[in-house]
Amino acid sequence: MNPEFRFKVKSSSGRARRGLIETPHGSINTPIFMPVGTYGSVKAVHPDALETMGAEIILGNTFHLHERPGEELIESFGSLHDFMRWKHPILTDSGGFQVFSLARLADIDDNGVTFQSPVDGSKRHFNPEVVMEIQRKLGSNIAMAFDQCPPGDADRQTIEKAMKRTSLWARRCADYSMKPWQAKFGIFQGGIYEDLRISHLEDIASLDFDGVAVGGLSVGEPIEDMYRILDAVVHRMPEDKPRYLMGVGTPPDIVTGIGSGIDMFDCVMPSRNARNGQLFTDDGVIVISNARHKSSNLPIMEDCSCSTCRGGFSRAYLAHLFRTKELLYHSLGTIHNLHYYIQLVRRAATAIENDTYQAFASDFLIRYRSANRDNN
Repeated sequence: MNPEFRFKVKSSSGRARRGLIETPHGSINTPIFMPVGTYGSVKAVHPDALETMGAEIILGNTFHLHERPGEELIESFGSLHDFMRWKHPILTDSGGFQVFSLARLADIDDNGVTFQSPVDGSKRHFNPEVVMEIQRKLGSNIAMAFDQCPPGDADRQTIEKAMKRTSLWARRCADYSMKPWQAKFGIFQGGIYEDLRISHLEDIASLDFDGVAVGGLSVGEPIEDMYRILDAVVHRMPEDKPRYLMGVGTPPDIVTGIGSGIDMFDCVMPSRNARNGQLFTDDGVIVISNARHKSSNLPIMEDCSCSTCRGGFSRAYLAHLFRTKELLYHSLGTIHNLHYYIQLVRRAATAIENDTYQAFASDFLIRYRSANRDNN
């Protein structure tokens, strides 16, 4: 455990939790949504805009930063914080998901993964020590353990093999020495099998990690199975450590995850969907290319305080920018979507503080899902 990394649950409502993470680079109020900055940049958004919308922590990708520009170059600037001019906390994932997405190019054994670089075709080898050393040089506040993430449709035998390997690697990651300000999170697997999830959680939670993450969800399994697993296992995760659900998801996924007891989320969906013309509101997803928005003077969402909506940019203008492929659209759309996600978890936090989370979640989900059927 890292004494410079602290977590405290401040209030709860049912299983939903309101907490505070303290790091040397600043505090993080939970529940929290972390914008994804794959290459050390949240696409189309200036760091000042991230601060303005209330981002308290962002995520960097170990695999992609290793490929370009390389952890040695980043460390020569001090850390990833210094390189990208972001003074707040950063979490780096292990790169495991990206490595295993290259399965056709990879050879996997208990020591690690040998694969072909998608950038220049050269051979690469990732193992727990390599991955932790990359993250040590990046200097992130939270470094994720290296894990094997099986596909959502994997059979029980494949998942059990991934669990065993993940446990082996987790012990090596837990033992690896990092920089003084760096915490380490473990990841548990188990697919959509409740008994496997519970047993693997117990194994990973027994190790000396500062937080625990749910891995291997939102990777192709039915949404009902993801919710079932969250309901079955999240409340069993350590109460005194942050609980992180990796790579999830839609606004209903976030609200459901918070209700199950999750503290931390990340997902590329707000930024990626914005670039593809999909903008999030409490009344579902607006598809900005739809004809109904072509002459609309409405903002993306009434009462939204993001700089896009507050700045008076109409749906008609955004539709024009999207159709003409103007780069400004990517910035305006992404700012709105990320702001929406960050404010959604803040609204959830307020409901937790008021002990009204169940009512908040029920009202939100009914409104979002019913309105989304209208195909905005």
